[in-house]
Amino acid sequence: MAQGERRPDNGMTDRSEGFGERLLGVLLDRAHEMPPQLIAPLIAEEVARVGGRDVSILLQDYGQLMLVPLPGRRLTVGEPEPIDGSPAGTAFLQATTVEVPQSDGVRMYLPLLDGSDQVGVMALTLDTVDDDDRRLLRRLAGLVADMLVTKHSYTDQFFLARRREPMSVAAEIQWSLLPPLAMSVPQAAVAGILEPAYSVAGDSFDYALNEDILHMAMVDAMGHGLDAATMATVAVGAYRHARRADIGLSEIYTFMDRAIAEQFGPDHFVTAQMMRLDIATGHLQWVNAGHPAPLLIRNHQVVRQLAGPTTLPVGFGGEEPRVSEQMLQHGDRVLCFTDGLIEEHEAGEEQFGEEQLIHWVNRIEHTEKGVRAVVRALSHALKQQRGGRTSDDATLFLIEWRGGAADHLALLE
Repeated sequence: MAQGERRPDNGMTDRSEGFGERLLGVLLDRAHEMPPQLIAPLIAEEVARVGGRDVSILLQDYGQLMLVPLPGRRLTVGEPEPIDGSPAGTAFLQATTVEVPQSDGVRMYLPLLDGSDQVGVMALTLDTVDDDDRRLLRRLAGLVADMLVTKHSYTDQFFLARRREPMSVAAEIQWSLLPPLAMSVPQAAVAGILEPAYSVAGDSFDYALNEDILHMAMVDAMGHGLDAATMATVAVGAYRHARRADIGLSEIYTFMDRAIAEQFGPDHFVTAQMMRLDIATGHLQWVNAGHPAPLLIRNHQVVRQLAGPTTLPVGFGGEEPRVSEQMLQHGDRVLCFTDGLIEEHEAGEEQFGEEQLIHWVNRIEHTEKGVRAVVRALSHALKQQRGGRTSDDATLFLIEWRGGAADHLALLE
């Protein structure tokens, strides 16, 4: 018996290393010093140990339309797969394993989840699949996702794989500023999307979950281009700084207002909306600084605007804003959006308008599941209905409150 091993029949814990632990342990042991270019061959080797082959790592492109293959030694690099209507896309959007029988075995598509943010999909083929394979590969996919997220800061490889067209400098700045596009915990979920993906400039959003308080903000800097991206960066940076100082929403507005005014002068501004949601109780608070009012969605239907008092945009020295409040019901969703989404129009014609927005929200809420799928489908449908035009940034951010608790996740069964 190996040193340190304990026999379970003696009333001691069995700490011997099994096949699964050895397989996953290689990734854990080597992850901290693994160069990014060696991730692919190591993943392929790990999958081969389970009897798998033809491994592909598929990452979501910036436009959220396709899953594009990550190049790498020993990886199978095929054509990009559409997120809509493909097995890989289903695994990605629904965060579930999809199995497709083939003549030479079973093609498996496993979502790569970092926390609850879908990084992409790992695809592989096995001759046959049993529950032990499913469990082990699901856990392997979780480790692969963590490695990709950790290593992406050290390399441009993953960024380049996700790009399907040239990106502006302003958009480069905005994408580097964003948090993960989606987050989900038992009590709440959020998801956001920016358009145009490769030339967005003044729009941005941010969020953080601190204990039971979910903090959220959406900003829209005036103009379009590098100046707008710079203003948005300062606005989000000021918001994060003030939020982390644990001050109230009105004080956060004042801090952001001062930062924009001092940096850019009196002729520049940023519309903004800052929120706090108590995920234990559903108590929502918000401050509106010149932003479109968010929509309250209940039972997959828009029931009303979350209208309330507004103050001047950030940078204009408005009065201290009043904090609006709303008690959410379980399952309620709140949709925040920037004005570029509803103000799109041809010269001399009517704007796209909020009425059409609400129509499409109601329609897509009944056809898509999960906040990420809803916000993605809604953004793409709205762009199509606007004739494919996005002359201004058009951003959506969706929040869902579920209530309940998450303490059970900290208990070992």
